[in-house]
Amino acid sequence: MTEDTHPEISRPRCGFVAVLGAPNAGKSTLVNAAVGSKVSIVTHKVQTTRARVRGIALHGESQIVFVDTPGIFAPRRRLDRAMVAAAWSEAQDADVVMLLIDSQRGFTGDVLAIVEKIKAARPRHLYLVLNKIDLVPRESLLDLTQKVNAILEFDRTFMISADKNDGVQTILDTIAEVLPEGPWLFADDQLSDMPNRLLAAEITREQVFLQLHQELPYAMTVETEKWEDCEDGSVRIDQTVYVQRDGQKSIVLGKGGSRIKGIGSASRRQLEELLECKVHLFLFVKVRDNWLDDPERYRDWGLDFNA
Repeated sequence: MTEDTHPEISRPRCGFVAVLGAPNAGKSTLVNAAVGSKVSIVTHKVQTTRARVRGIALHGESQIVFVDTPGIFAPRRRLDRAMVAAAWSEAQDADVVMLLIDSQRGFTGDVLAIVEKIKAARPRHLYLVLNKIDLVPRESLLDLTQKVNAILEFDRTFMISADKNDGVQTILDTIAEVLPEGPWLFADDQLSDMPNRLLAAEITREQVFLQLHQELPYAMTVETEKWEDCEDGSVRIDQTVYVQRDGQKSIVLGKGGSRIKGIGSASRRQLEELLECKVHLFLFVKVRDNWLDDPERYRDWGLDFNA
């Protein structure tokens, strides 16, 4: 993409915005709201985001590339370490860093650790974003702002409700003005740089989480095994839900296959909306106990296996 591709834009700007925060702060919800479309999955389960998801928003003459990073927490497993390392890597390379805090939870130990690490790096532009402000008293928001800024002074503080899209436009207005001048990096109709095969797998993984709630452990993944464009304009997608034990397979399948059918129906509806065509989705469930130690999975997600 070059500047000449957009002759109507006199002074284009483009840059990357890393969205950091503890798990379940609302990072994916904010990115989806900013882009105006679903580019990152959202569930109430912690550490839902695994891959680095880039959502692309156009605002005036600026192309804003939001990077939805995995929640930053104390890592215990290989996947945890890779996810946290990916989040910090994005922060180091970003033009703007936003720290998103769940206002209901407030200034937790996880938030303090993130603030201290950001303080050591000191990004070019640094914003504090208090999310879910509709759920807490205003006095607590002011207190939270003072506590965080006492440790690290942010350029500006935003108070938003990402779920209600309240305050998101103000963030876009501000970021659009501070990004470096330069040509756009993506096509003006592109919403994400995530391949369709991976996005489709993420959509189904979201439905597994949403429909199984606490019944299924975190160690589950979905892979798109086959993608076929049909002559009638529809798409056939074959996916496999991988679990670690036979008992987990039974949970995903449900009685008489009822659970996996429900997951498939919900996932297919979302995929049809995103792809704007009819989708034939076929789901399979298999046991693979070592997928967490498979380097290929990490490459697919853009994570460092050896982090």
